Amino acid sequence: MLWPRRSFARSARYFSRRVLRLTATPHAVAAGVAAGAFASFLPYMGFHFFIAAGLAWLMRGNLIASALGTAVGNPITFPFIWGCSLGLGRYMLQGTEPGEVVPLQLGRVLTELDFALLWEPLLKPMTVGGAMLGALCGLIFYLLTYWAVGLFREQRRKRLADKARQRAHPALTQPAR
Repeated sequence: MLWPRRSFARSARYFSRRVLRLTATPHAVAAGVAAGAFASFLPYMGFHFFIAAGLAWLMRGNLIASALGTAVGNPITFPFIWGCSLGLGRYMLQGTEPGEVVPLQLGRVLTELDFALLWEPLLKPMTVGGAMLGALCGLIFYLLTYWAVGLFREQRRKRLADKARQRAHPALTQPAR
């Protein structure tokens, strides 16, 4: 279920082409992808689509692009994202090199539904660190997507102009016999 049928490269090409073909301004597509990438760095599993859609709406981004941008966070990248965001968040909040993470008694947290037991040692630093890393990643994805959408549309415009020219003057495009 988590492993793609063909390959990860094919899945990545599919998502990138899907983003490039969206009918919106380059800013809207790039802002949507950036919002999705940002949301992937936050520790709120199950809410990434909603966070990305809200951010995309605020930035006048494309909602479909924001959903596709959340693919930055996936089962392969989440361990790295969570580890980096937890480490950075603990460093930012404590100001020094953080010590070991105190093991959580997840069973107790879930049975008592005490959010405070989970917030202070885990979610708060992951939110702070994830927001910083997500902002950086979102900026990078915005710039790359904006550039890629502009380049894709320029190449497509040229390709369609060549086809129209060939249809209008078929004798000019055929090789001499």
